[in-house]
Parts: sequence; structure tokens; C-alpha cells
Amino acid sequence: MCLAVPGRVVAVSDDSGEDLRYANVDFAGVRKQICIAYTPEAVEGDYVLVHAGFSLSVVNEEEAQRIFDCLRQINTQESP
Repeated sequence: MCLAVPGRVVAVSDDSGEDLRYANVDFAGVRKQICIAYTPEAVEGDYVLVHAGFSLSVVNEEEAQRIFDCLRQINTQESP
């Protein structure tokens, strides 16, 4: 099973020296550099769904919050 997690784009970097675009993405306080080649429309402030270091799609804030809520519910349902 694959799971894509939403994160908020903090900054987009076009100076990688490659044809790929990267962005700093915030995941609840943890920032990672993510390849946004598959979502070239992503800009600072957008939420992107990320899997394995690549953004797969841009989602609105409401959808991102819905996913966060679902993940919290899964976490509270797990047994110790």
C-alpha cells in the first residue's frame, strides 16, 4: 500500500542546476526538500500530496485538513 501525505510548500527553488524543480515542504513542523516536477503549478502556500520525495498533486487546504483528520483517526485507533 502506498500513502501520500500532504505538506505545505514553504519555498520553491528553481536553482537546482537541473531540469527538475524542488520545493521546501512543511509536514507539521518537519521540512523536507521535495521534487515538484510532477506538479509544476505548485507555488508557495499550496498543499501538495507527497510520496517517496515527489509531489503527486496539488490539493486545497480543506482537502489537506481532511486528510490530516483521517490520519489522526487512524493513529488513535491503533492498538498499543
